[in-house]
Amino acid sequence: MPFWKKMFNKKQAVYYPRAIVQGKPVETETIAKDLAKISTVSNSDVQAVLGDISGVMHTRMSQGKSVHIKGLGYFRYVLDTTGVKDIKEFDFEKQVKAVRVEFVPERSKLSNGAYTRALVDSDPLEWIELSPETEDQDPSGGGDDGGDDIL
Repeated sequence: MPFWKKMFNKKQAVYYPRAIVQGKPVETETIAKDLAKISTVSNSDVQAVLGDISGVMHTRMSQGKSVHIKGLGYFRYVLDTTGVKDIKEFDFEKQVKAVRVEFVPERSKLSNGAYTRALVDSDPLEWIELSPETEDQDPSGGGDDGGDDIL
């Protein structure tokens, strides 16, 4: 069950729900064990493949490609940049602030014409509200934090 809490954005003066990560991350070893249980591949084989996937994905994305993992979704590089008003001031190196990886979940078209997204729409999610004092335990620093403050 995923968790959320109420947040306040000072700049926009609005309250909004924010997804919160609780506990330690699920590590590669656990994912490998789970995958081994539901397949004919051994835990060590799964760990070996998962251990190499980031390097292979980097190689392909650095060639200007996106990477599609069937049943999971698409990955590609995107740029966090600043703009300039005059084309004469254009400088790629100065304007690129960060390179990020964008993930778009795989989607499938249903018979009724609607779409379902991998990881999001496969099973209903029951969200649980946490108190505003609860801290996000996401070690990646991820999440949708825009410099916002807790209520």
